[in-house]
Amino acid sequence: MKKNKIGIIGAGTMGNGIAHVFALFDFKVILVDINESVLDVAKTTIINNMNRQLKKGVINNNQFKNSINNILFSKDINNLFDCDLVIEAIKEDFDIKCKVFKELDSICKDSAILASNTSSISINKISKVTKRPDKIIGMHFMNPVPIMKLVEIIIGEDTSFDTVNFIMDLSKFIDKIPVKCNDSPGFVSNRILMPMINEAALCFEEGVATVESIDQIMMLGMSHPMGPLKLADLIGIDVCIYILNILYDDFNNVKYKPAEVLLTMKKNNKLGKKTGEGFYNYEF
Repeated sequence: MKKNKIGIIGAGTMGNGIAHVFALFDFKVILVDINESVLDVAKTTIINNMNRQLKKGVINNNQFKNSINNILFSKDINNLFDCDLVIEAIKEDFDIKCKVFKELDSICKDSAILASNTSSISINKISKVTKRPDKIIGMHFMNPVPIMKLVEIIIGEDTSFDTVNFIMDLSKFIDKIPVKCNDSPGFVSNRILMPMINEAALCFEEGVATVESIDQIMMLGMSHPMGPLKLADLIGIDVCIYILNILYDDFNNVKYKPAEVLLTMKKNNKLGKKTGEGFYNYEF
């Protein structure tokens, strides 16, 4: 497993988290992003997060040094030509993802598996822009990647057994728990999670309870580690709306229609933790 070379497209929160984990398990990783400043932030983030693990005794000094050296930060997608697996972790935009997969299909060796960290976009639709639909799969990591165990493995209608088995084994090797599901709007995680977040937003919108009360009730009564509105802030209000709209369009069911309060927050750029304000206020 360690001999496999891993490519990652997108150095944002999810991309740098995925790179962090693979590097810790001694894989050679190439983290690609077109934006130099995003790569710089990714490197700083990875170093800071590994430093926390070092201080907590999760990793030792040798692991820390080796892991950082295992990652090549690059702006050139062509550097992924000899990777055994490339994981796309860019913006949740179907057209942009398809463009990237089409490019990867022409750059990467024929045996390479191309995976998407998408939280909602159809793996079947993505696979159709490539000449290797049997090697297209979803690897939906959870945020924060170094801590969360689940990897939701999304299997397309053309994904081969060999591809599924390789990804399942690889996920276990990096100490994750892979759980399989078939391609469907929102898969399992977001098909269940997003309506809950939306309903929590509606409770606040209709004056049923305060933000804090809604979150406390769900945490204390349902044993959720984080309330749904706090979680919406962490995910990003804009991302929540995007996924809800996909579910709304694909299922044609009004229960997925984004709450008005979410749309107003997006309009006012109150997108959650990343902008400093959402349902809660945050200090940078």
